[in-house]
Amino acid sequence: MPRRFFPASLILALLLVVAGCVAPPALLTTPSAPDQLTPVTLGLGYIPSVQFAPYYVAQEKGFFAGQGLDVVFRHGSETDFLALVAVNQMPFVIASGEQVILGRSQGMPVTYVLPWYYQFPVGVMSLAGQGLDTPQALEGQRVGIPGMFGASLVAWKALVYAGGVDESQVRLETIGFTQAAAVSEGRIEAALDYVSNGPVQLRLAGQEVNVISVADYIDLPANGLVTNDQLMADNPELVQRMVNALLAAYRYTLDNPDEAFEISLRAVPEAGGDNEAANRAIFDASLPLWKADETLFGRSDPLVWQQAAEFMLEMGLIDTAVATEGIVTNRFAEAAP
Repeated sequence: MPRRFFPASLILALLLVVAGCVAPPALLTTPSAPDQLTPVTLGLGYIPSVQFAPYYVAQEKGFFAGQGLDVVFRHGSETDFLALVAVNQMPFVIASGEQVILGRSQGMPVTYVLPWYYQFPVGVMSLAGQGLDTPQALEGQRVGIPGMFGASLVAWKALVYAGGVDESQVRLETIGFTQAAAVSEGRIEAALDYVSNGPVQLRLAGQEVNVISVADYIDLPANGLVTNDQLMADNPELVQRMVNALLAAYRYTLDNPDEAFEISLRAVPEAGGDNEAANRAIFDASLPLWKADETLFGRSDPLVWQQAAEFMLEMGLIDTAVATEGIVTNRFAEAAP
């Protein structure tokens, strides 16, 4: 089964760190003076987008600065950033739960410390009227997937696993990131995409859409803040301050969505103008994914992680079993003000 593996050079560096042969950057383990902000890099993945609204809010509203942090965002490959976090060359990354499980299965000492999404954000979209409203209805159909990697592959395997799909009866086609166009043009009957992306595009184009959400069939850990075991041991205060700032920013974004969107437009000007309506629709579709009951807000259920790891092992997405212990912690969220 194809998997997204991490670069061998970074795996080697990881092993050296574990063996104590590579010293972590002094910046990450030396507290700053009280009157100074501590520089911190946060990997957000992909490109700037209104979907990163809480992080722009944390900057503009002073939640980072209030915790003594000067946060710089880096955009790029989620898996590359996770590998850098694993070897303590980057302190934090926003990564999806399945990538953390995959990393742990390959020996990476990475830990998920704060959820951002409370629903796995990927589903299968199709034009309404085709009757493709359950996973099993996809049998006999052409289903597009960006590639045999990442959250889309995990989502597909999750629907096979939890939705009772006979995978041999589905024609899974690699189509790159052209899901909305491929579905709209009839090149495929359905496609895997983030529920706040492709379906939103099609609806804005005036088309009625059906979405099979993975979260309706299996509970999987989604995007959140990830760090490494060494940083948690050497500088837990830095991790705590980052969690404090982001929890405050998440709450503020949910409580003040209009202001949060305006802040996002200032951070990502290209999302405004002629693109503003589309980006507001994407932002609005993302908000429900960031919400949780107050008793669960900021916390991860270790049982969900255990079930996800078992599912990934059974479906061949990882090669070795991954223990829940160490992969996720709620101690920073529980200590937050």
